[in-house]
Amino acid sequence: MEPPRAPAMLLLLLLLLLPVLLPLPPCAWGKYVRGNLSSKEDWVFLTRFCFLSDYGRLDFRFRYPEAKCCENILLYFDDPSQWPAVYKAQDKDCLAKEAVIRPENNQVVSEGGVRYLSCSSGRSFRSVRERWWYIALSKCGGDGLQLEYEMVLTNGKSFWTRHFSADEFGILETDATFLLIFTLIFLLSCYFGYLLKGRQLLHTTYKMFMAAAGVEVLSLLFFCIYWGQYASNGIGNESLKIVAKLLFSVSFLIFLLMLILLGKGFTVTRGRISHSGSVKLSVYMTLYTLTHVVLLIYEAEFFDPGQVLYTYESPAGYGLIGLQVAAYVWFCYAVLVSLRHFPEKQPFYGPFFAAYTLWFFAVPVMALIANFGIPKWAREKIVNGIQLGIHLYAHGVFLIMTRPSAANKNFPYHVRTSQIASAGGPGPEGAPSDKSFPQHVYGNVTFISDSVPNFTELFSIPSASGASWEPLSPHPSLPSAPTPKVTEGPQPPPAPGSPTSFKPARILRCFLKKPQDPGPRLILGPSRCRDLWPSGPHSLLPQALTPALRWMFSWILTR
Repeated sequence: MEPPRAPAMLLLLLLLLLPVLLPLPPCAWGKYVRGNLSSKEDWVFLTRFCFLSDYGRLDFRFRYPEAKCCENILLYFDDPSQWPAVYKAQDKDCLAKEAVIRPENNQVVSEGGVRYLSCSSGRSFRSVRERWWYIALSKCGGDGLQLEYEMVLTNGKSFWTRHFSADEFGILETDATFLLIFTLIFLLSCYFGYLLKGRQLLHTTYKMFMAAAGVEVLSLLFFCIYWGQYASNGIGNESLKIVAKLLFSVSFLIFLLMLILLGKGFTVTRGRISHSGSVKLSVYMTLYTLTHVVLLIYEAEFFDPGQVLYTYESPAGYGLIGLQVAAYVWFCYAVLVSLRHFPEKQPFYGPFFAAYTLWFFAVPVMALIANFGIPKWAREKIVNGIQLGIHLYAHGVFLIMTRPSAANKNFPYHVRTSQIASAGGPGPEGAPSDKSFPQHVYGNVTFISDSVPNFTELFSIPSASGASWEPLSPHPSLPSAPTPKVTEGPQPPPAPGSPTSFKPARILRCFLKKPQDPGPRLILGPSRCRDLWPSGPHSLLPQALTPALRWMFSWILTR
């Protein structure tokens, strides 16, 4: 049974759910914040921003009916006695929430007394380090709040910092750098794929790797466009950011599915996945995809803007960590079963298992470090760099392990794509069946050059079982060729013009012919030049001639 076509299904499902994710609060996340407020509450949170010391500034403009005069702008910072003490504190009323403000710090901007409908002002921020500041409005003892507001929150005047919160510094530069690196990885994978296709070794798993790298490039491109717009106007296009997150998740899921398939031996030791294995993969990847979608929806709809939260600080995030651990257990079992039945694949599976064990544990460890070990005012930029570094590690290791080079002893593929149809699934518990891939040395070791064909493979024909070589026997319908006598000791040089004096410029044309009895036979085909063997154009190729032809073609190609 073919493996589930999960990448296409994942992309389709995520794109169909895109309209569900797009509606967001219009003013919750922008550093250029504006909107209309009408509430019966006397204390309302507006937005938050992480200001740099000596560079942070807030400029605002408010319009409201004269009858609603007069509101106060309250500026809280992230000290435990400030914002955490008042936000969602059911035991504090409006006056108690104003009481924690320190007047000597100019944390209250009063708009009282004067009969006007609009006011504009600003504040600069100075602190020992970068701090989160939370902006709220209050009118204690009144009949609610009603006003139009417009605020610009900035950090300096540089293009790279002006509209960015301090915890977002460097994200644009980091994403642009990784975009260039992943573009290079994608181009290299396409080049390697071109070489593998010429050798009939471009298997489904490598195509999945190319797809994951390409989707990663698209994700980073959308992230760079979003952050570039945000740096220009302080607003950005939230839809671009959501599309980038979706593509990032799709790339991760494709790569995860590829690792599990390789662990099970697909395209390495077997040509098919069993029916039960395909069902398990389909169920698992569907569950993983739905959890990813739920995480994005939860983050967009239920994350409180009044709190600095990380993506994995949610039930869906903890569910993803659990699924990652379950995937690793499955991956371990699949690799161990493949190695037990195909020990000759240890040069590939050994480094493969060690490298991606680190990758599987990197995501849960990163989530724990982000939740408990990184300050909130620096968390987003640090986590962004770590996350991209983990993805780069995964793609880079696989690119190196599958490079089509004769020096690469870890190369996994040896069966040509034209032979996949005749190779079936495994036996019970992953054991080789009568249709499993032949146990053969790596196909990569015979790569001679990227620009010329490897003619020596014409004379390397495995038996039907693929596990051993059988001597060629004469076909009953063809005349037997004389067997050359082999004696020990030095041999006299052949006489000129004798049948055994080979000329490098003369190449025999060979083809495979299957007679009635089982087992292929290598037969000399008709040649335009005079045949070197005296028994005629259809005589069997003697087994003793094969090493000489191997040496001859290798000598010709290396001249």
